[in-house]
Amino acid sequence: MNKYLLLLVICFVVCKASAQSGRSKPNIIIIMADDLDSKQLSCYGGQNLKTNNIDALAKNGLKFNHIYTSEAMCVPTRASLFTGLYPVRHGSFQNHKPVYDNLKSVGHYLADLGYRVGLTGKDHVTKPKTVFPFEIVKGFEPNCVAATDDYELEDVKKYITQDEKPYCLFVMSINPHAPWTVGDTTEFEADKLILPKNWVDTKITRSQFVKYLAEVRRLDNQVGDITKLLKETGQDKNTIVIFLGEQGAQFPGAKWNLWDAGQKSSMLLTWPGKVKPASETNALVQYEDITPTLIDIAGGKAIPNLDGKSFLPVILGKTKEAREYAYSIHNNIPEGNPYPIRSIRDKQYKLILNLTSDKDYYNRFMMNPKSTERNSVWFSWMAETGKDPQAEKLTNRFVKRPAIEFYDTVKDPWEFNNLANDPVYQKTIEKYKVKLYAWMKDQGDKGAEMDIVYDKKP
Repeated sequence: MNKYLLLLVICFVVCKASAQSGRSKPNIIIIMADDLDSKQLSCYGGQNLKTNNIDALAKNGLKFNHIYTSEAMCVPTRASLFTGLYPVRHGSFQNHKPVYDNLKSVGHYLADLGYRVGLTGKDHVTKPKTVFPFEIVKGFEPNCVAATDDYELEDVKKYITQDEKPYCLFVMSINPHAPWTVGDTTEFEADKLILPKNWVDTKITRSQFVKYLAEVRRLDNQVGDITKLLKETGQDKNTIVIFLGEQGAQFPGAKWNLWDAGQKSSMLLTWPGKVKPASETNALVQYEDITPTLIDIAGGKAIPNLDGKSFLPVILGKTKEAREYAYSIHNNIPEGNPYPIRSIRDKQYKLILNLTSDKDYYNRFMMNPKSTERNSVWFSWMAETGKDPQAEKLTNRFVKRPAIEFYDTVKDPWEFNNLANDPVYQKTIEKYKVKLYAWMKDQGDKGAEMDIVYDKKP
């Protein structure tokens, strides 16, 4: 054999080994909801509908009971998911505020490890392309406020079957984001719905909740279509499927707040041969931890200076814990008046600091008197305040907030009983304050000074 032929043989062997190595890495499908109240999922205890397809992921995989957003609104949450950084560090610390243009994201990190990284559907936080180098795949509706959410899977099918490289595909649904115009409402009877405990029970609230739940059903159907496609193409055998709930619903007291109704999310993960079916974990994780975990799954080394940390050992059952504390921020502009909030929590206790508590809280998407049709739920609540003491209590809680809130979220999951003035908890509160202020300093978070109007570019 001459030396040229020998070189060709060696090249062929190396290339083939490299391709086989790439194929041995798992594919990853991440399906993300939009403004999902995760308590409505039947696998998380929801009673208003049976989310069979999402429940199947729980049945076949690992359910996370303590996953939290660090800012309960769409753009910051997605920026944190993609970059592994907290909002102040990635720059999108207000809704629709762009990230800093010198960052890297999951698109870079996984590409360096031999992955194709694609995204279909809601395209918030995909610009600039230098920060988010996703391959954009047709199929799902990109505009979260579109009146329809028609979708097709042919382009998704082409993407997941096109070559030997492993892929990570983000399937970003727009459901159940307002305006709640899609889905079959005939499944639900408004009078029979079980409302969240932090809501005022009004006819308008129930009628809007019907529309919302119809979109949760639509979301569940989309999850079913994606998992069915994986089976039809044989991709299910080497594909991790991750379902994410994002932040809470666009009802008062959830999205755009740091109560658990807005912050607490859902995550389900299936991984054939690696994850025990019907298992669950109480490990505390945040959206910033997901990209570091994907890097770890792909065989990469930890990226220095990310805020998130891999929870792969939790997935593989090697440990029961991930992080000790979860940190969160809220900046209210441009969705309302300046109303900055900061919080720290573990799996039981939660401290919230309202940094401008001398002001009333206001949100333009729920409380604008010039747009009563869009804000009908809130104004139906307000109409009850003179007649119903509970309605007055719930609306006052939303508008007028104390400087400090402290909750035992195990005993008080709806965060109604503020323990901030209870002598029993003063040492614990002080400990949490010290940790929260230290985190803010480390992040470069100047607190109330951050919640101002910015130019379009940071």
